[in-house]
Amino acid sequence: MSEGTQDRPGRISARPVPHPGRWVAIAVIAILVAMMVSSFVTNPRWDFPFALRVMNFNPVLRGLMIGTIVGTVGSMVIGVVVGVVVGIMRLSTNPVLRGVSFVYTWFFRAIPRYVLLTILGTGLGYLYSTFDIGAPFGQQIAKALGLSSDLTFLTLDVNQFSSTLAMGVIGLGLSEAAYMAEIARSGIQSVDVGQREAAQALGMSSGKTMRRVVLPQAMRVIIPPTGNETIAMVKDTSLLIALPVNTELFYQVSVIGSRTLKIMPTYVAATAWYLIVCSVLMVGQSFLEKRFGRGFGTTSSGPGGIRARMLALKGGAGGA
Repeated sequence: MSEGTQDRPGRISARPVPHPGRWVAIAVIAILVAMMVSSFVTNPRWDFPFALRVMNFNPVLRGLMIGTIVGTVGSMVIGVVVGVVVGIMRLSTNPVLRGVSFVYTWFFRAIPRYVLLTILGTGLGYLYSTFDIGAPFGQQIAKALGLSSDLTFLTLDVNQFSSTLAMGVIGLGLSEAAYMAEIARSGIQSVDVGQREAAQALGMSSGKTMRRVVLPQAMRVIIPPTGNETIAMVKDTSLLIALPVNTELFYQVSVIGSRTLKIMPTYVAATAWYLIVCSVLMVGQSFLEKRFGRGFGTTSSGPGGIRARMLALKGGAGGA
């Protein structure tokens, strides 16, 4: 037996460290799950067959498509567009733009959405019965010039418009823009300043640099919280009842529950639809995160991965 063989240690009989707490936790969770399943199965008041029927009622499907899905899409479009603009204003060197953007985010982040929608639905019609769009001091100018028109281009009946889905989408979108502004600002600030300087050194304008260099890299940081805000907006469409908007999912199931006196089954139907819509959005968010996160934090174990290179270096050092 060689001297090198004698210096080697014997076979190690290692035993895994016991974790009794894990088994206790699993047992407790299993008992709780069994109790919940038993409650769902044995309690007839859940009435899952009726809940399934409610999910397929035409008013519920219409409320899902118009109030929930269309409302979410419209609110997020307004929120993202206005939020990106406000977020860029927050980073501007112009103190007026920074001040306006700060006041906007301060106001809409401080007002609960239910309170905001209630004000838009009832208070706005009390303050302004009609909303005239035209030249400032149009009546005075027209009177001074002897014109028959008061220079008003559009007259909007606020009392009728305040209870529509469009007003709810505008209210939710303006509120969402305040949060998206902070998300966009944090995403833009995550991009290294050298990227912007290099683009401007190549002759790109500030706007072109923001569109082609900064924002594509900032999307890696912007996408996750934006996905969370979209999922939250799906649930916040139930607040449209404050206007009130009757073409909305939760409003429709509430009406059905009041008429049939089966409150919980109708709420189960609404919960199931919210779970389905949010699950689809979560899958889409995961796809977008992977797409815009390519090249960041790569830990691939393939031939060109970091792990393979580290193992190669380790093997080379051992051979040396």
